[in-house]
Amino acid sequence: MELDWRFWEAISYDDYIDIAISIGVILLAILLRKLFIKYIFYLFLKLSNKGKTELLNHALKALEHPLRFLFVVVGIYIAIHFFPYINETREIYLKLLKISILLAISSWLFNLSSSTSLLFMKISNKLNFEMDSILIPFLSKAVRVIIVMISISIIAEEFGYNVSGFVAGLGLGGLAFALAAQEVIKNLFGGVVIITEKPFTIGDWIQSPSIEGIVEDINFRSTIIRTFADSLITIPNSTLSNEPITNWSEMNKRRISFTLGVEYSTSKEKIQHVVHEIQEYLENNEDIHPETIFVKFTEYNNSSLDIMLYFFTKTIVWEEYLTVKQNVNYKIMEILEEADVSVAFPSRSIYLEQDSMHNMHPLQDDQQ
Repeated sequence: MELDWRFWEAISYDDYIDIAISIGVILLAILLRKLFIKYIFYLFLKLSNKGKTELLNHALKALEHPLRFLFVVVGIYIAIHFFPYINETREIYLKLLKISILLAISSWLFNLSSSTSLLFMKISNKLNFEMDSILIPFLSKAVRVIIVMISISIIAEEFGYNVSGFVAGLGLGGLAFALAAQEVIKNLFGGVVIITEKPFTIGDWIQSPSIEGIVEDINFRSTIIRTFADSLITIPNSTLSNEPITNWSEMNKRRISFTLGVEYSTSKEKIQHVVHEIQEYLENNEDIHPETIFVKFTEYNNSSLDIMLYFFTKTIVWEEYLTVKQNVNYKIMEILEEADVSVAFPSRSIYLEQDSMHNMHPLQDDQQ
């Protein structure tokens, strides 16, 4: 306690004033930060909204948090000038100021890179180049990684680390690193293959031997797919890029194919009538694609005479497709009822031999 009292007794009245000024400068910087962001900065945002300059608006929004940080940094740097016992001309403080400004700029670019999709879209519109929606987030993440790597290297250089020597030193252990990162590299190149070949895009319904669902995102390592059970599956890009992929979202129409079995007792005239009525109904149905419609009597099955139906709906939406299929089924039921034709069900005949008469008497054994 005696040492503490001696320390405080050694501080002069002017030192107390300087300390108070330092604290006041920091508090003033915080206050000015709030006032600037609340009034001046948001005024610029409103002006950019009115001017309909969307890119400028994104740039200003990305700048908000770095500006808040810079106000505090500048306030602290000015406060150090008044604070006693600290020499603001020391190189360490200048380096910290440079690094703080660099972090603010890097943070702004990092935030802006999340909106680089807007920049890419504008570039694609100018050059009439179609940019896939999977490529945009991939490039955005690549830009962010580059920004972080450049920032770290510059900060390291400021503290005297030889980054070029460090990178050269990595070459000595490059083989070991490549072996350790083999799966990561596979997934990275798998992602590049998916993006360049474009077998699907975000929002597509895809099916492969290992997964089926809607594509939600693709990154450097994996693709995220939401299954129809509403669960998220993360599958490595190397796995997905080496599998056959069916992109159901690329359907122009949706197939309906089934076999209608009628009883063997149905006459030829009735089958012809049923086939004709179903064919005519499908050809005149606005929900059915007119290009391919087949209604044919094709098979003598074990317990039925089979009529094959093969056609497509115009819609590929699952719910609408089911509604069309249901309406077709209802209409087929009406046609069968009007023609007095029954749908067959599996059945078999059993013949019993009578010893006395040596005759064969069939017994019908119907099975549902």
